[in-house]
Amino acid sequence: MITDPIADYLTRIRNAVKANHRVVEIPASKVKRDITKILFEKGYILNYKFEDNDKSGNIKIALKYHPVTKESAIRTITRVSKPGLRKYVKADELPRVMNGLGIAVISTSHGMMTDKEAKQQNVGGEVICYIS
Repeated sequence: MITDPIADYLTRIRNAVKANHRVVEIPASKVKRDITKILFEKGYILNYKFEDNDKSGNIKIALKYHPVTKESAIRTITRVSKPGLRKYVKADELPRVMNGLGIAVISTSHGMMTDKEAKQQNVGGEVICYIS
């Protein structure tokens, strides 16, 4: 039984990047699918595939590396809002990750989005993670 599935998702990606794996497979959920789509749209992962099994299914994520230096596109990936201590922010208090070079994934009433998209739509929400 996993108490924090989002932290498990982020840890699996972090461990796969440190081990220089090309593909990582993670149990799926709606929130994880939304975070995966954001990672793909922002260029942090190469590709993804949702596999539906009998129960919940899996997400296969192809990690992105620089062709020459073999350095990962994901340098740091950090969980912010935890089950024991949720972190909510208003629209005017949205965080900037690495002075705008990274992204913060925000869960809003309009769905999952990045900090920049939330600022444009003037909505706040729960800060899920920082990615740079």
